[in-house]
Amino acid sequence: MNKQERDLLVLIKDNSTISRSIDEEVEMLHEILYTVETVSNLSKASEIIDLNKYKVINEPDVIARVICQKQLKPFQFINNKN
Repeated sequence: MNKQERDLLVLIKDNSTISRSIDEEVEMLHEILYTVETVSNLSKASEIIDLNKYKVINEPDVIARVICQKQLKPFQFINNKN
């Protein structure tokens, strides 16, 4: 599993937590996010707002193709439904 460069903010309630347990928590969070942040899951939870065609695209296959592009067309936006 490739680790992505990401910033995580982990809040800890007490100061007695040792550094190793914090690293373990961050690693578990990374594993959860790695399985959730797939293109198929992202395309199910998103929609494309295309102001060039005045359309909202909800088909996961089309959304996956747009997400995988290096650059979006002008006035084309990815909107998360959550």
